[in-house]
Amino acid sequence: MPVPAAANEPLVPPRHVAIIMDGNGRWASAQHLPRLMGHRAGVAAVRATVRAAIELGIQYLTLYGFSSENWKRPRTEVADLMGLLRNYIREDLEQLDRSHVEIRIIGTRAHLEPDIIELIDQAQARTRGNSGLKLTIAFNYGGQDEIVDAAKRIAADAASGKLKPESIDKEIFAAYLATSELPDPDLLIRTSGEQRLSNFLIWQSAYTEFVFIDAHWPDFAKSHLVAAISEFNRRERRFGGTSATDRAS
Repeated sequence: MPVPAAANEPLVPPRHVAIIMDGNGRWASAQHLPRLMGHRAGVAAVRATVRAAIELGIQYLTLYGFSSENWKRPRTEVADLMGLLRNYIREDLEQLDRSHVEIRIIGTRAHLEPDIIELIDQAQARTRGNSGLKLTIAFNYGGQDEIVDAAKRIAADAASGKLKPESIDKEIFAAYLATSELPDPDLLIRTSGEQRLSNFLIWQSAYTEFVFIDAHWPDFAKSHLVAAISEFNRRERRFGGTSATDRAS
C-alpha cells in the first residue's frame, strides 16, 4: 500500500501510467449488489481517473478494460461488459474530445460485435491527433497474444524479404506491438490487493515500477493515484544498472 505524499513533497507525474482495474466484482459482493453494479461503479472510477490524470499532467494513461481470458466469464457478465464499453464511448466521446484526449483501443477484434468495432473506429478517428492525454484502453487484449501476433508479422516480413532476420532487435520487435506508438509504462498500478500482471503489457513492463493498492477499483480515487505517484517518485529506477549509492561507494 503506497504511503500518501507529504504536504511539502513535490509530485512529479510519470510520463506513462498503466492501471489494472481489479476488484469490481468483490466491491459489488461487499455491497451486497450484483456484479453488474460493480462494473458500472468501475466505469465511474474510469471517468474520475481520466480527469485526475489530466489534472496531474500525466501524458499517457493505459487502462486494462477486458482481457482475452475474460471470455471465460458467464455469458451475461460478458454481455454486460460489452454494453458498458458501448455506453462509455457513446456517452463520453464528446467530452473526451473537448478535453483534447486522444483515444486508442488495443486488442484483438475477434468475437467483438460489428457495432462495437464501428464505435471503436469512430472514437479513434474523431480524437486522432488530439494534443492532450493519450488514453489507451486494452480491450479484448492479452499480452501473450500480442507478442505472438508481432512474431508472426515479423516472420512474414522476413519471409517476404521486407526484413532481414539479422536486423531484428528489441526496437524493431517493439515496433510490431500494438503499443508501438506509446512509450513503455513508467508506473503500473493494480487495485484490489492482487500482485500479478495478469497478461497485461508483458513486454512493455520489463522495467516498469509496480504499485499495488488494496482498494477495489470502484473506490479508486485521485488520492490513490497521487499516493502511487508519490511512491514512484521515491524509487530509483536503474534499468539493469547500479544505484547511485553503489556507484558512489
